[in-house]
Amino acid sequence: MRRNPCPPERGEGQRHVLDNRTGTVVAYLREALASGEDFSVVSAYFTIHGYGLLADQLEGVGRTRFLFGDPGSVEDLDPGQKEPKAFELTEGGLEPRYVLAQKALARRCAAWVRQSTVEIRSVSRANFLHGKMYLTVSPHGATGVVGSSNFTRRGLGAGDQPNLEINLATEDQETVDELRAWFDRLWADDGYTRDVKQQVLDALAHMGNDYAPEAVYYKTLYELFRQEIAARQAGDDSATTMGLKDSQVWNKLYQFQQDGARSVIAKLVDHNGCILADSVGLGKTYTALAVIKYFELRNQQVLVLCPRKLCDNWSFYPASNGHPQNPFPQDRFGYTLLAHTDLSRDSGRSGNVDLAHFQWGNYDLVVIDESHNFRNDGSGRYQHLLEKVIRAGGQTKVLLLSATPVNTSLMDLRNQIYLMTEGREQAFQDSLGVGSIRALMARAQKEFKQWEQQQSQDKRRDKAQLLDSLGADFLRLLNGVSISRSRRQIEQFYADEMERIGRFPRRAQPVNVYPHTDINEELSYQDLGERIGAFMLAVYQPSAYVIDPGRLDELESKRQAHNFNQKDSERFLVGMMRVNLLKRLESSAHALQLTMERTIKKIDNLLKKIERYEQGDKSRTHGLIHGETLPDDDNEDEEFAVNRSRHPYRLAELDLPRWTKDLKEDRAMLSTVRERVAAVTPERDGKLQDLKQRIRRKAGQPNRKLLVFTTFKDTAKYLYDNLQSLTKKLGIAMAMVSGDETHATAGPNNFNAVLSNFAPTARQRPTTDANRDIDLLIATDCISEGQNLQDCDTVLNYDIHWNPVRLVQRFGRIDRIGSRSPSVRMVHYWPTEDMETYLRLQNRVQARMALADLTASGDEDPFSEEDMARDLRFRDAQLLQLREEVPHLEDLDDAPVLADFTLDDFLTQLLRYLERNRAALEAMPSGVYAVTEDATQKAPKAQPGVIFCLRQRNANPDKQPRTASPLHPHYLVHVQGNGAVRYGCGSARNILMAFEAAAAGQTRPITRLCRRFDQETQNGRRMGHYEALLSACIAQIRQAHHRQQTAGLGRSGDAGFKLLRAAETPRGAGDFELVTWLVIQEAT
Repeated sequence: MRRNPCPPERGEGQRHVLDNRTGTVVAYLREALASGEDFSVVSAYFTIHGYGLLADQLEGVGRTRFLFGDPGSVEDLDPGQKEPKAFELTEGGLEPRYVLAQKALARRCAAWVRQSTVEIRSVSRANFLHGKMYLTVSPHGATGVVGSSNFTRRGLGAGDQPNLEINLATEDQETVDELRAWFDRLWADDGYTRDVKQQVLDALAHMGNDYAPEAVYYKTLYELFRQEIAARQAGDDSATTMGLKDSQVWNKLYQFQQDGARSVIAKLVDHNGCILADSVGLGKTYTALAVIKYFELRNQQVLVLCPRKLCDNWSFYPASNGHPQNPFPQDRFGYTLLAHTDLSRDSGRSGNVDLAHFQWGNYDLVVIDESHNFRNDGSGRYQHLLEKVIRAGGQTKVLLLSATPVNTSLMDLRNQIYLMTEGREQAFQDSLGVGSIRALMARAQKEFKQWEQQQSQDKRRDKAQLLDSLGADFLRLLNGVSISRSRRQIEQFYADEMERIGRFPRRAQPVNVYPHTDINEELSYQDLGERIGAFMLAVYQPSAYVIDPGRLDELESKRQAHNFNQKDSERFLVGMMRVNLLKRLESSAHALQLTMERTIKKIDNLLKKIERYEQGDKSRTHGLIHGETLPDDDNEDEEFAVNRSRHPYRLAELDLPRWTKDLKEDRAMLSTVRERVAAVTPERDGKLQDLKQRIRRKAGQPNRKLLVFTTFKDTAKYLYDNLQSLTKKLGIAMAMVSGDETHATAGPNNFNAVLSNFAPTARQRPTTDANRDIDLLIATDCISEGQNLQDCDTVLNYDIHWNPVRLVQRFGRIDRIGSRSPSVRMVHYWPTEDMETYLRLQNRVQARMALADLTASGDEDPFSEEDMARDLRFRDAQLLQLREEVPHLEDLDDAPVLADFTLDDFLTQLLRYLERNRAALEAMPSGVYAVTEDATQKAPKAQPGVIFCLRQRNANPDKQPRTASPLHPHYLVHVQGNGAVRYGCGSARNILMAFEAAAAGQTRPITRLCRRFDQETQNGRRMGHYEALLSACIAQIRQAHHRQQTAGLGRSGDAGFKLLRAAETPRGAGDFELVTWLVIQEAT
């Protein structure tokens, strides 16, 4: 028997078995091929990485024949073991894994295959040939390997975890000759094999696993939100076990409402509270009902608190009420329903509840509808809620519902968050890593005001800049305890469901109308506006006439102590009265006339009191003067409510001659204006006449319903009285609702019945009541929140509310999911076409500074007149915007809303994507990247450079230590191509918005950009530029951590702050794992 004189060396004690443990196939072949002249291979697979292991040796072989044992693998040159285009992060920077370098390797392999000395064939039938064999012929003899190893990296025995194989190596010449003869017969038989060399070359030309930008974007989200997804799955399992998914209410919800309910439940369980701030018209009530049902199934007690005007809405569902319109009778809801105002009562009844014996502290969950009414922590109602309901008894979870939880200050949010924590500052230290809530919100409010001050008068407010300055803790807090989705997000991420259930109605362009206040043009809006601005309204500011030294000292001490006193309060009240008069002029001459008559009556009563006092009546009662309030009717608009203390003065303490003189001057001016206004009869009222024409036209349309809003009850009554004859003639029923008064020409004359008869479909009224339908509804803003009236398709603003947000809320009554109309429209009545004059008149009276409720805002940095002017300019821009479109709240001239401070929209995107792509995301390794183009035109926040997503390896799993990233242990950093950091690790939302803008919709790799990147980096061999950008990224994270830790040491009022241990502090590349990265190239 002949043997090879120079056999390859193998592991000691094992000369013939190659199992890739004691001996590897690749080592054996390298030695055999070192002087090889002929190489024959049978393998199911051929990969370039297998070739790469033997490339140097193969290029010296005289002839190579490769026979594919599986015809299906010809174009799959890296089966099941494709190392994707990914990078590892080491101390040396970016280290490409094998396949990034496969570009060069594939080219080298293709050049080798193209040689005439290389032949490649494949068997023609699948599952015909299963063996693997490697035959080498050299001047020294021949060798053979037969067994299980394919021509792959792991099959040949390379890599960290090579396959465990069983192969037999032989140098026996007789055996090798038999194997060679077998191979030659098969190779030459065209019936069994065919030439596939060109197919292999074609496959090599396409090597390189480029990723689509969108896939890398979702891979990033998947890694960021893994915990939330796991928590949601656990909550889903619990909901199924508890029977929530079998409930009527759950099966009535749309998919986005179910997803919202899941998130709310998770946050209530993890953090004891949640703010549900979905945009107007997205059905927060139904979402909340599903949450309530979840806790009721756990035998927990639930209390619902809502504004009195919304109690009827919530009363449909409790089984004890037996309401015939209850859509969920089988769910047998058992929650207790009370009004916000009941918190201040300790006697009487509210519905079927005896408040004298009511146990407020017995509830496990409290749901607060329109929770923005509790933004003032100084009010008695707020304190009653905190003490009587939340702190009393056992632990109480709190769900807050509001589309507008923020009014003028971030302190509005702080006070609502306190309701979740029972007022405890450190409540979220363990669950969110957030220390003192007060300190955090105070810092955020300071940044918010600085941001406002930096915006010039004619510049749009840049919300991205605000988000960048608020810091990681702020985003971590709000993302942890709030949910806020916009209509645009629902339409984008639930497109399939929108197609099934019907989309939101289209928003038609607003109709702007400029009817004359007086058809005879004898009453000028501008002239009356100037006169109103000149009114002293001395009746409302007795403090301006104090002459008593003791009382003057008292006023001064109050100012020094609180930066605010009774005199300031009265001054703001006067400003509010001026704007009240101006807005009433805008509303209707009738409303202005009534207010002037009430004010004249107040002056007359006060003058008589002063006269009696001066004539000798020094009684205690006559000697006392209290600060006045708004006329009774004007209190209906909640926005006019301020913290007015009733501080009595004795007439002896006031300069009565001067006060009397000013009172009489006011009376004379008011009387003159009142006479001119009273001359405008309904026949001369241009607005009323225009409204009548619109009602006539609407009565002839398929949808006859019209909803008319006015700020004032006096105007609502005026319209109701003066439209009776017209509506009767047209054969349509009409109604009017205000906070305390209701009228109807059809059906019961009560608030709830009127709304049901106006919107029978939306409010699920029984069809037997069809003869009670109301087509014209006149309303004050008592129904601008929380009501479903989408049977109607037109809202007419008879006057323009001072707050543009209220106009959007009005429109939200009809612009809702489930509308039966394809489009909805808003009509505005403006007092003049000269908007510059209109805005100047409103701003000159300087009244709206009072509307910030200064003394009760909780803001340590009080609202100044400069702040007021800036806010007025912002409101003016919003009003001008509303003339051209009906924006969503989140789009109202870049006004910050809660959705700007959460990441719900990104989680929602991911959840939708996971429904069809979970397996693909889970299979994607860490380090993947994609190349896309500068998306500056689509989103200014995406600029050329790289967005890195890193995961800290040495992170402390405990959330107590403060970190610089709201997504800890993950860090997002956007580095521009010049090395400057565009957005640091604290600006997670801005970076995700940039990532989305650059990647969304790019569902395939952008080939031309990938080729450009490959050329730039020489297929991953020259990564110096990107390593420099990575260094800038890590430096920014390190600096942000240093600033965070240093600031914490010097910060007062934050007892929960703890320094990170050195071993847990991110310092260099070795402390991170590269999760994903997106290369954003400049557009060409």
